[in-house]
Amino acid sequence: MRPLTDPEIRAAFVNCSKGEAKRMDVPRDLAELPWDDLDFLGWRDPGAPDRGYIVTEQDDGLVGVALRAAPSTARGYTTRGMCSVCLTVHSSGGVSLMTAKRTGEAGRLGNTVGLYLCADLACPLYLRGKRKTRAAKGLDETLTLEEKIVRAETNLTAFLAKVTA
Repeated sequence: MRPLTDPEIRAAFVNCSKGEAKRMDVPRDLAELPWDDLDFLGWRDPGAPDRGYIVTEQDDGLVGVALRAAPSTARGYTTRGMCSVCLTVHSSGGVSLMTAKRTGEAGRLGNTVGLYLCADLACPLYLRGKRKTRAAKGLDETLTLEEKIVRAETNLTAFLAKVTA
């Protein structure tokens, strides 16, 4: 992914108002991010832990979606979960159900779509082994890194299509 600027990131959001995009906390360390290792930019809002954001390059330009994390219900239990985008297996708390308000009339009516995602939205770093999970064992796969990246991009694009449909 190419390095993005704060104004580019804010202008990319399709499921929130311009005012909401202006008020969101964009990562302050944009210049230090490992852009060569990112297929999309994902982050959680440090001031509002239930909020997350994803910005990615699509055929028609940058697309950003605001996300809300569902409250965790597995208190006291040890569970494992799998991200629906990168298929990384995480131990308790490593995967969150994230919902995105749909665009257009559907979004104005309160319709959302959801997806299980890495709780820290760092899928590209897990794919590349730059970040590790606490899960004892993940999937044994024979796919190359390039194939895993294509799969993750396809999964994310399918989610974005549901948000913007």
